[in-house]
Amino acid sequence: MSEPLVLISTDARGVATVSLNRSEIRNAFNEVLIEELRSTFERVATDPRIRMMVLAGSGKAFSAGGDLNWMRRQGQASEKENLEDGYRLALMLKTLDILPKPVVGKVHGAAFAGGIGLVSCCDVAIAAEGTKFSLSEVKLGLAPATIGPYVTAAIGARQMRRYAVTGEVFEAAEAKRIGLVHEVVASDMLDQAVEKVVGELLLGGPEAQAAAKELIRDIVGRPIDEALMRDTGARIARRRASPEGAEGIQAFLDKRKPSWAGG
Repeated sequence: MSEPLVLISTDARGVATVSLNRSEIRNAFNEVLIEELRSTFERVATDPRIRMMVLAGSGKAFSAGGDLNWMRRQGQASEKENLEDGYRLALMLKTLDILPKPVVGKVHGAAFAGGIGLVSCCDVAIAAEGTKFSLSEVKLGLAPATIGPYVTAAIGARQMRRYAVTGEVFEAAEAKRIGLVHEVVASDMLDQAVEKVVGELLLGGPEAQAAAKELIRDIVGRPIDEALMRDTGARIARRRASPEGAEGIQAFLDKRKPSWAGG
């Protein structure tokens, strides 16, 4: 029996580690991996035992993007099949992007093309020194279409215009400078750096974290007008009145940990 293309393990704290598992081809996407990732993300989103997710790649690289054999097959498929295939990739990325729990990207080796799309959908992304990045689609006569909204949101239109058009390879330090990753650490410190962020995330209220992620999606690009002020005012009012909000405030006043943090 062949190994699953996506591995998932969950520890006693509710931290799920999801790993792409096509290490022999640097975790490149094909239609099966895409579907397994989407279903795994849905499982993480709906499992009440899971507090957050760490997204990683098995072997020597995070993800090299699209499997060339898969893309060659799709190039010979019908227009209808190609449209459906493209939508499945877009749906997988959307499922990750709107996942209502914190997602930490643990990036090493290489993140090319669709791999950069995954990184861009993580709430926190940490890369090991020496990791290579590239929006390499143009070098194959393609465009970074399905990942485009997420990468542009991460690095901005100006940087996207450079890297999407050149397809050049850039280093982890540049990925940090342009906002694709938040931290760059020595390779032997990657696990420790991810664990530090996980520890910080465990201190936050799970419902509040979901609300914060939803808030960011909903306010980006909106004018600060009466409607937005009413909206955000209502959101904070709901959080204050929620059981989780009441517990968090009381725990702070009592100088103890809230219940979700092992209090």
